[in-house]
Amino acid sequence: MAIGILGKKLGMTQVFEEDGKVYPATVIEAGPCKVLQIKSRDKDGYTALQCGFEKQKESRISNPFKGHLKKTKSEPVKFVKEIRLNEEEAAVYKAGDELKVDLFRVGDFVDVTGVSIGKGFQGVMKRWNFKGHPASHGSTIHRAPGSIGASSDPSRVFKGHHMAGRMGGKQVTIQNIKVIKIDTENNLLIVKGAIPGAKESKLLIKLARKKPNRPPVSEAPKADAGSEAEVLGQSTGKKEK
Repeated sequence: MAIGILGKKLGMTQVFEEDGKVYPATVIEAGPCKVLQIKSRDKDGYTALQCGFEKQKESRISNPFKGHLKKTKSEPVKFVKEIRLNEEEAAVYKAGDELKVDLFRVGDFVDVTGVSIGKGFQGVMKRWNFKGHPASHGSTIHRAPGSIGASSDPSRVFKGHHMAGRMGGKQVTIQNIKVIKIDTENNLLIVKGAIPGAKESKLLIKLARKKPNRPPVSEAPKADAGSEAEVLGQSTGKKEK
């Protein structure tokens, strides 16, 4: 079964371990997501679920997209994304199904994809962590990049050289983030550490690719639901080694 869902970053909080140590955590509103279409290898060349997240005003979507939503009797949505899966996994789903946060379990590792916060045009010290030049008397190039290439050979600047430019605002994936709490009543997913994006930014959360696979969720016990107060204040257990 495919493990993936769309969500929205709500903000960050803190969680306390049993040993008294505090760790940063991110609160994500994960789902529910409506399956709008099943992409097949025969028709589309690949297999995937097309999912929609968060309600939208009907006046804000195009007429072709309205017709697409009528096929599954779905409400207008803001965020549409595809989740790749194989043919066996795709056979489990049909258009109109809902994906909820109970796809995941406490202790799972996930890969979170989002758009990083845009920083605008920045210099080399902020963008690439350059050390900078001497800041003492006489120096006039405190934060300048310095030499970027030789004059006679190769007589050009190599492509990809670290220089000043636009920073942030790009799609970023953070891998192997641990799920430390799930609130099925409020569709909340609490993960350890930071994830890309600003508050209210849209996310794609998938089961980590570089961690050992686990049995399908349908064969495993689901996480206990808890209140939002418990999510933000309760201990999360022993620290992972």
